[in-house]
Amino acid sequence: MAVKIRLARHGAKKRPYYRIVVADSRCPRDGRFIEEVGRYNPLKDPAMVEFDMEKVDQWIKNGAQPTDTVAALLRDARKDA
Repeated sequence: MAVKIRLARHGAKKRPYYRIVVADSRCPRDGRFIEEVGRYNPLKDPAMVEFDMEKVDQWIKNGAQPTDTVAALLRDARKDA
């Protein structure tokens, strides 16, 4: 089972809001997930990014792979902290 840390899209049409979730890579983008580890709202100025870093670090330690977008968000969040 390949586990990914990825974005799940929510919100209205043309008003995206994302949850950062840990999910099995075979599940659909907005489908079943294992755990929510953060939020991302690109419409705010500046964009709002929140992570539960303890959960993220634990999942990465256990082998979960972040997608390219989530990896970039994580890099920015770690740099700001």
